[in-house]
Amino acid sequence: MKKKHPWLVDIGKNIRAIRESKGLSQEELAELVEIDRTYIGGIERGERNVASLNLIRIAIALNTEVGNLFPRLDMLPLISRY
Repeated sequence: MKKKHPWLVDIGKNIRAIRESKGLSQEELAELVEIDRTYIGGIERGERNVASLNLIRIAIALNTEVGNLFPRLDMLPLISRY
């Protein structure tokens, strides 16, 4: 199995946390964003390197800033070996 990039895992965790705070299921978010529920699940598990356009659509659906989907820079290593 391919190792998940920690930055993608962090983005997925943030999306899941915001989604859950809004009381949305993966299915409901997927419907709002007009993408498949399994794709949302893959994003939340850090298995997908989601496109910028989809990140913008997710942020709009969650009524949050796109930047809130990303981990804080001071929490990231300076160099990634992935």
